[in-house]
This record gives sequence, C-alpha cells and structure tokens, in this order.
Amino acid sequence: MAWPEDDERRVDSRHGLRVKIRFMEKRLLDYLQRILNARVYDVAIESSLEPARKLSNRLGNTVLLKREDTQPVFSFKLRGAYNKMVHLSPEERTRGVICASAGNHAQGVALSAHRLGCQAIIVMPVTTPQLKSDAVRSWGAQVILHGDSYSDAYAHALKLQKTYQYVFVHPFDDPDVIAGQGTIGMEILRQHQHPLHAVFVAVGGGGLISGVAAYIKAVRPEIKVIGVQMVDSDAMLRSVKAGQRLQLADVGLFSDGTAVKMVGEETLRMTRELVDDFVVVDTDAVCAAIKDVFEDTRSILEPAGAMSVAGMKHYVAQHDLQGENLVAITCGANMNFDRLRFVAERAEAGEEREALFAVTIPEEPGSFKRLCQSIGQRNVTEFNYRISDEKEAHVLVGLAINNRSEACGISQELAAQGFVALDLVDDELSKEHLRYMVGGRSRLAGDERLYRFEFPERPGALMRFLSSMHPNWNISLFHYRNQGADYGRILVGIQVQAAEKAEFQEFLDTLGYPCVDETTNRVYHLFLR
Repeated sequence: MAWPEDDERRVDSRHGLRVKIRFMEKRLLDYLQRILNARVYDVAIESSLEPARKLSNRLGNTVLLKREDTQPVFSFKLRGAYNKMVHLSPEERTRGVICASAGNHAQGVALSAHRLGCQAIIVMPVTTPQLKSDAVRSWGAQVILHGDSYSDAYAHALKLQKTYQYVFVHPFDDPDVIAGQGTIGMEILRQHQHPLHAVFVAVGGGGLISGVAAYIKAVRPEIKVIGVQMVDSDAMLRSVKAGQRLQLADVGLFSDGTAVKMVGEETLRMTRELVDDFVVVDTDAVCAAIKDVFEDTRSILEPAGAMSVAGMKHYVAQHDLQGENLVAITCGANMNFDRLRFVAERAEAGEEREALFAVTIPEEPGSFKRLCQSIGQRNVTEFNYRISDEKEAHVLVGLAINNRSEACGISQELAAQGFVALDLVDDELSKEHLRYMVGGRSRLAGDERLYRFEFPERPGALMRFLSSMHPNWNISLFHYRNQGADYGRILVGIQVQAAEKAEFQEFLDTLGYPCVDETTNRVYHLFLR
C-alpha cells in the first residue's frame, strides 16, 4: 500500500481541509482493515493491561501498563515482523529475508523466519547489547554487526539486499509492519472500554505509534496519543515540526531501541496527522521509570521499554493531570544485566530524589562532624572526600530529597552554617565521572591508616561512628555510597600517631562495626598513598 505524496499537495486552498480529512479517513479505514486482519497471534500473545498501583498513587491518576515486554521475544516487534513475512509469497520466502535492527525487530524477524522456514540475515549496529544479538542467533538467523546506529546498519542491509536479492523487512516504514503493531492499540481498547485520557508510546522510527494511533483515532478519536522521544534521539519530533524528514547527525545510544537518525516516510505522514503531542525525556528520567515499573511489577524494562512511563510522568506534571486513566506501552525488556549498575545510580537523580553537592569546609578536626550535624536527619546517599589542602576541604555529598526544590533549601541551610555548597544535580560531569574519581595521593596524609567498615544502614549510624572518634584523629579520606542494602560500607582514612595506636584499637573494639585494616593493601599504596 502506498499513497502518492503529491495527493496532499494537489489540495486547493478552498477545499483543502475537507479533501485532506477525506484523504486521512480513507487511509485510516484502510489501516483499520489491515489491523483487524493482521496475522500476529501465530507468534504473539495478547499482552495484559495491568494497573501500576504504586505509580498510580504517586501520580494521582490510574496508570495502566500495556505489557509488551512479556512477548515471547520480550518486545512488541514480532507483531509487525511476522505480519509482514506471513504475507510474502513462497518465492519471496525462498530468497530469504534481511533486516536492519538495533535488536528487537531482529528477534521478531528471526523468530518469524524460524516459524515460516526461511533464511534470515540480520544487520545490527555494533553497539547492540550482546543479550539481543545472542537472542537473534538462538533463532538460527545470521547476524552481521555494522555501524554505530540503526541508520548505519540500515544502509548496509540495503546494499546486501540489492546484491543478493533478499526480501527487505523494514522495522517501521511498511504498512504491514505498521498494521501488525497496530494490533496493540486494538487490544488496549478491547481491554479497557472505560474513559481513557491518553496512551503514551515510545518513538524511534515511528512504526509502533503509527499503528497504535491509526487504530485508536479510527475507533475512539477522543483518546490522546502521546509520543515520547529521547532528548538525544528526537528525529520524529524534529521532522514533524519541520514538515519533512530530517536526518540527525548523531543519536544517543542509551535507548538503543529508539536510536534512529531518520524516521520513515509513511510513519512521518501518519504521526504528523494522528499524534496529539510529544514529550522529550532524558536518561535520568528513563532510569527512574525503569525503577518505577520494577517496584510495581518486579520486571526490568530496557530503556526504550520504559520511555513511555517516563514521558507519562513528565506529561502528568506538566499538565497537572488528576484522576485520569492513562496507558503506557512498556514495549521491551531486552536489558543487559550489567547496565543495571548505571540505571540504579541514575534513577534517584531522574526521580529528583537525590541532591548532589560539592561542599567546602575548613580543613580542621571536627569540620566533617559539624557538616554531618548540619545535614541533620536527612538520609546521606554518598560522601566522598580526600585531604588535599591545608586550609580547605572539598567534600562531595549526596543527600536523599523529596523534590527538586528541596535542594535549594539545603544549600541555604549549609550556607547559614558557614559552608559553601555547590549544587551539582544538573552537572553531568559530576554525576557521570567526578563522583567516582574523588581521591588520589596527598602529601598531607601522614600517619594515615585505611579501614573498610560495615555498619547497619539506618539513620544515625554514620553520626555514631563520627561521634565515637577521638577529636585529635583527623579524617583524611572518606568514601561512602548508599547501595540500598541492609549494611552500609565506608572507606575511611584516619590520621593516627604511633603513640595513639593502642587508644585507636580500643576505639575499633568498642565501636562494634565489622572492619578490615587496608593500610598494607598494595592497591592503596599504588593509587592513594
């Protein structure tokens, strides 16, 4: 199916709007028929529409998750891939199929080829998580890694398709693929027949939102369809604003499933006419959304899969929505386990639950304790400090907060106590790198002894440690990061003169916290001593 681009350009000014409406109605009816007759359930399941109770309570709206992450390949992509491939002729299947994909479409094509008994060649960006490429190989498909983004892989796949006469299965810019994804919209309206304010959809190339919007606008046009894009991969939003396809020079790779430099011709036409609004989110917001979904479902989404939830949260705050029914399509769960370390670190910042400060205090005994007293009963998420100057000390401090505005109040409170505090919440360098790099050798760290401590992770444990210390013992290094476990772990450098070693050992014995003396550790001498 294809509509000539000139159809809309030939509309005269007097009857333009009426003709354009009829044109879109014809297109919607065609897609409605395609969606109703799509063959997706040979391989896909009708995913559940589940309430996210904790998130609903927090946002003051009823949040429903369309669980496409529970599909056999943990993504919605097999719907469109199979619907396209099942309509191929026997001769086309004999030639084999090829596609370009960041991972999820590849798995859909590989599974479909396995089911239909044809050869599949998959071109994937070299940045694709190994979890996804291994999953594709497990279905018997041949994987070729090429380029840094989907668009690079796409160009290479087209060359191979032309050379070997494979059938190209496009991940989004194909009516049969779009119709396959549109069955998600059909299921949502069948599963929830009550009032519905909006459906939030992650957008990469636009196949998912085109199909979902086509069905919803044909059946219940009052429901809003909201597209969600990453701030560093917003090709669709830019193209919609420009009225033509624009190609991005680079795309962010955190959400590899939506890292598309140029959207499709058909998906742009559909999105431009049918999508009500867009929301742009950043990495921290997506990490927070991954955590939100985990807390409600105990499932872990990939970044693209959580984008709809991040966009919904932003939209609710922006429009002050209350008491509405909202659906977020959780479109994928192909997450590399190692990425969870990064997600966990950034989720608190994305939820605006952690404030990060660079605090300057006098370099003198008791200053660190006085800083902790100024912080009060707030939960400390991180302390990083290394002695480096005879007059001033610079401490990296992380604190749990309830909202972004609270950080300003903390800065003012610290200033009232004589401490200069620099707010680092929006400083990417600090969040990404510097918080892990505080330290190094220091000529001022004489008589330093290094210890690792464990203590119960509860309010007051850190102050108990500091209050038990002799006032003459100077802390020369301090590193602490709340990891969400029952026990906190700190690394402390304490300057203790030889004559005070017995007294210091008594302090360790009475403290009652498990500790390990790392003073003779070779790594300590290589990097910190």
